[in-house]
Amino acid sequence: MPRPLFRWTAALLALMASMTGCSDGKTTAQKKAAEGYLIINNMAEPSGLDPQTVTGLSESHIIGALFEGLVNYDPKDLHPIPGVAESWSMSKDGKTWTFHLRTTARWSNGDPVTATDFLFSYERILAPSFGAEYASMLHGIRGAKEFNSGKLQDFQQVGVKQADAHTLVIELESPVPYFLQLLCHQSWMPVHPPTILKHGKMDSLNTLWTRPGAMVSNGAFTLEKWEVARRVVVRKNPRYWNAQEVSLNAVEFRAISDLFAEERAFRGGELHITGAVPPYKVAKLRAEKAPQLRLDPFFSTAFVWVNCNVKGDKPSDVAARKALSDPRVRRALGMAIDRNLIAEKVLRAGESPALSFTPPGTGGFQSKMQWSQDAQEARRLLAEAGYPGGKGLPKFDYLYATSEGQQMTAQAYQEMWRRELGVEVELRNLEWKVYLAAMHKGEFQLCRGAWVGDYNDPNTFLEMLISGNELNASQWSDAEYDRLLGLAAHETNPTQRFEYFQQAEARLISQAPVLPVVFNKNKFLIRPEVQGWYPTLLDQHPFTAVKLVPAKGD
Repeated sequence: MPRPLFRWTAALLALMASMTGCSDGKTTAQKKAAEGYLIINNMAEPSGLDPQTVTGLSESHIIGALFEGLVNYDPKDLHPIPGVAESWSMSKDGKTWTFHLRTTARWSNGDPVTATDFLFSYERILAPSFGAEYASMLHGIRGAKEFNSGKLQDFQQVGVKQADAHTLVIELESPVPYFLQLLCHQSWMPVHPPTILKHGKMDSLNTLWTRPGAMVSNGAFTLEKWEVARRVVVRKNPRYWNAQEVSLNAVEFRAISDLFAEERAFRGGELHITGAVPPYKVAKLRAEKAPQLRLDPFFSTAFVWVNCNVKGDKPSDVAARKALSDPRVRRALGMAIDRNLIAEKVLRAGESPALSFTPPGTGGFQSKMQWSQDAQEARRLLAEAGYPGGKGLPKFDYLYATSEGQQMTAQAYQEMWRRELGVEVELRNLEWKVYLAAMHKGEFQLCRGAWVGDYNDPNTFLEMLISGNELNASQWSDAEYDRLLGLAAHETNPTQRFEYFQQAEARLISQAPVLPVVFNKNKFLIRPEVQGWYPTLLDQHPFTAVKLVPAKGD
């Protein structure tokens, strides 16, 4: 057939070109470093490039190059620094923030970035018809939650307004101690209103405005290429207000999902930075003290989502819904997981067992309540729920994204649940974008989950499980948990606020809609040419601070 033949021919030409390109003995990475062209592996085809719809960490890396919010991350420790807003002030009661926008801030087509653009963007992400999963990030604004839920119809009653074209005022329901950190997140970044409306309505989803040639952005880079399942290339934006300080000329985001192919590409000089490292390689490289290996701290928990309201009318769906709606069954599944084995024998990159959902030390918070790893108690709970030795349970499915590391972990869970509880689990892997869609639609029974905090506060983890939160893939709803998080949101006394979080963590453990497994490490390989790629808890690395310095002799 002609299509496979075309692919083979294209692959052959690409191989010949790469061989010709290396005739001088230099690798692609070495040559590109001299051009200020950074190549990183982003691990997957992005699910989208709209800052107000994407939820994945890999997507956020591209979004951070293309768009800029009121404030930016500092490259070394991620504290908030000026972005589109050159300065700001807070009222004495901590509820009103005034941002003064740069008159030099421009969209990539030359239009000025104004307060009106931010008002449009905030209305868009909060519009109930838009269905943004990250809309809750803006719920601290007065009236935003009511508007997002449809209780409030008039956006002009929401606490955002412009004093003039370059002055934006945001009024909060109550003081938010981490508010400036929130503003660094992509959900607060502006989109270009004329471009959005050219390709549809304000609340239209998946229009062509995010394609090369159509996108208008305001970040340090513009979108040059998007070759599906292969790469996204962004090019330095000459209209960016701080372009003279940007060293990189371009960044290429590869979409290699196979860890072994990625590692071979790095060794072959095709990548400057990888997205991960094969587990077996980590141990070897650690023993060798390989300089290219980085094991950075990471503000992330890996866990298992439990679907508390399984969809479907098939007998297996009905049986799974009945079983997984019982907290005793969910707790049994969580207790049977040997977290030490997962960390030390499967992942082997310095991960630590997660006995709470919130990582230790988050914003100074340490959960007192912890999961018990007790297979005997897990069997007792399962029997109490009416499933002794797993009898009467359907075969559950476990969903995960295509990845060697995720597959190894999934196989370990499968064996632990079978051996300790008599529970049979069928593994189901999907490509990244399809996996994300299935997870967010609740099309699973058990599912691989991982969360990287958006700001250094327990709320960034715990808020996700509130009833109705678009990010709550478990479909779990608990009035007491919602009450505790609501109290924490309005509490200004830090000690009392943390006490509400303690009670919320205890509630999560008793009800088990999520089963924490390990606290992650950020593991990757990086070439010596790359400078300014600092260890950061959120795995955010502003490309405005990254430089490529060719090694001597290159």
